[in-house]
Amino acid sequence: MRRTAVDSTTMLSVGYDSAQQVLEVEFSSGVVYRYLEVPATVFEELMQAESKGRYFNQEIRDDYTALREPAARRVSRTKRTGR
Repeated sequence: MRRTAVDSTTMLSVGYDSAQQVLEVEFSSGVVYRYLEVPATVFEELMQAESKGRYFNQEIRDDYTALREPAARRVSRTKRTGR
């Protein structure tokens, strides 16, 4: 899944697979988590949020099943945008 760099102190990049409703978040620590059954509206609101970390903590972290991506599979798939 292709991720897009985000302006956040807690996240480096975010990606979304609309067909599978999977949200992928790369945190500042380099750890990547996949959140399952996340509606597209939640992804869109995250990307529009003034504070992505605050939105994530309030609306995603405890509400969706999370799978940590194994370290060996963590490949940089971040699409860099003009930051």
